[in-house]
Amino acid sequence: MKVLLLQDVKGQGKKGEIINVSDGYANNFLLKKGLGVVATADTINSVAIKNKALERQKAEEKQKALDDAKKLKGQVVTITASKGSQGKMYGSITNKEIAEELNKLGYFVDKKQVVLKDPIRVTGNYQVTVKMYAEISTTITVTVE
Repeated sequence: MKVLLLQDVKGQGKKGEIINVSDGYANNFLLKKGLGVVATADTINSVAIKNKALERQKAEEKQKALDDAKKLKGQVVTITASKGSQGKMYGSITNKEIAEELNKLGYFVDKKQVVLKDPIRVTGNYQVTVKMYAEISTTITVTVE
């Protein structure tokens, strides 16, 4: 029997998937507990349409991320840090500050997308990776003065 899952079911599938299970399991567990409904031709068709729409949306997001990564590649971000009399920095430069500077320049980047191994504590130039999408990332130069 084909069943459309209304919730995630451990060992069977995720919400929105159509799975093929035995009649007894479907009737006695999935349908009885409200975890799924019998998949008719209409539900199978609507799920297929939703899946195509999701795939199209993901493709558009990936293309936008590629375009943004091309624009961002090689960008130089300058951050002025507060320093003491001997030139030693107070605190450090974190991914949040780098993301804020990128946002000021017109690139909409979240702090979670900026990858820093360690916070920057010394003035100089640094190569920083910005993850735009799952497998799409680019490198920018951060200059700390």
